[in-house]
Amino acid sequence: MATERSYYEILGVERNANDADIKRAFRKLAQQWHPDVSAEAEASERFKEINEAYQVLSDPKRRQVYDLVGRSGLGDMGAESPFGAAGFSGFGDLFDAFFSGMGNAGPGVRHGRRPPGSDLRYDLRITFEEAVRGIDKEIEFDLLDRCGSCAGTGATPGSTPSPCPTCGGRGEVRSVRQTMLGQMVNVTTCARCGGDGRIIASPCPTCRGDGRVQRRKKLRVSIPAGIDEGHQVRLSGEGEAGSRGGPAGNLYVAVHVTPHAVLRRDGTEIFHDLHLSIAQATLGTKARIPTIEGEEELEVRPGTQPGAELRLRGRGVPHLRRPGTRGDLHVMIHVTVPTRLSKKQRQLLEEFAAESGEAVLPGGIFDRVKDALG
Repeated sequence: MATERSYYEILGVERNANDADIKRAFRKLAQQWHPDVSAEAEASERFKEINEAYQVLSDPKRRQVYDLVGRSGLGDMGAESPFGAAGFSGFGDLFDAFFSGMGNAGPGVRHGRRPPGSDLRYDLRITFEEAVRGIDKEIEFDLLDRCGSCAGTGATPGSTPSPCPTCGGRGEVRSVRQTMLGQMVNVTTCARCGGDGRIIASPCPTCRGDGRVQRRKKLRVSIPAGIDEGHQVRLSGEGEAGSRGGPAGNLYVAVHVTPHAVLRRDGTEIFHDLHLSIAQATLGTKARIPTIEGEEELEVRPGTQPGAELRLRGRGVPHLRRPGTRGDLHVMIHVTVPTRLSKKQRQLLEEFAAESGEAVLPGGIFDRVKDALG
């Protein structure tokens, strides 16, 4: 090699690195510098250098000699060229470097897994009270469900699917090609069985080999207390069945809440606007307040100011994640000022103003018009 850098330096590990550290460093560098991946001009040389360092440091005997006397002491034990007859000795680790994150990509693993069925969505509308209290609802919808005749296998009752002769039941076909770096393995889905790994010689006449049929399904859904607009309830395994015995998808029930006529909600808190007259706010009163449990009498103390807030604790919405706790009901006070007064009402208010030393306009608008006309 043109460079005399230390094998440890090439891989970026310490001299006391263990086998796992060395393998991890090699995989990371292989992903970066492999000529089929990197567009850098020096990628091929860098990868040869990385491969040589790994072949020595991953072999206990070679590493021991290298640590004692360096590269010159390796002699015939030196790293084989990746272009030699022995091929690329680190291929297994290189394969892992590129395919370890692909799930079942390792040798000997069956790929003929049945694809899961589709997830479904159901839009459910409930009332404001039902959302706060919680309720059980029965829903009905159409879906592809498991065929009852063949139990979802897709084969005629009494027969069974056979392993695909092309892929041997693996659901994949592997081809090996020779490259300048040695052998490279290409894995593709089996074209004959579509990745299922099985061949159905005699399809079920009911589902025509799919293992699923269209039908209408009824379910009872439990809507938890405190659910809100836009929330979803997931029912695992209640979606469409997978083809030929594949697992079922999930059903997502999207909840829509009809607004209340006089109550409004913000999270776990409920708000109600209470409109009082001047006399009621000044002298106090008792008002009927709507709640989730029904109307309730609320005492408004004398002298209650506009914009005041009266709170009924624990009369709001239950916490979804804290069972047994609820928000509050907030009663917002609004004082209504009359726009029309009878003669008697005005007289009484004028007397109140005089008693309080407050200046007011004399007479009503009609009285002032009469005075202007003589």
